[in-house]
Amino acid sequence: MNSKTRLALPQILTLGFLIIILVGTFLLSLPISSKSGHMTSYINAFFTATSATCVTGMTVVNTALHWSIFGKIVILMLVEIGGLGFMTFAVLLFVFMRRKVDLTTQLLTQQSLNL
Repeated sequence: MNSKTRLALPQILTLGFLIIILVGTFLLSLPISSKSGHMTSYINAFFTATSATCVTGMTVVNTALHWSIFGKIVILMLVEIGGLGFMTFAVLLFVFMRRKVDLTTQLLTQQSLNL
């Protein structure tokens, strides 16, 4: 019995965004991310990471006063990845590595960009 479980395209996109949000949450919860040098609560870091990745712009804490330069860079990267879509970055990586983009990746990119 060799059964491979394949995820559907929407599941892959959702999983990708979830991973990006969780990595952003971890980075924003680190003491280096806040100006005070204290850890930010996981719920505040999670909300900020989700809001930045989904490009909604809502915050729980004052971005200018709470986050350090490192935290602001993390938020900026989350906004960029969320705004352009992580699949766009994956395709760019394939292009820079001079590898052929397969059909599954093309379909994922089209679906993530709503083309």
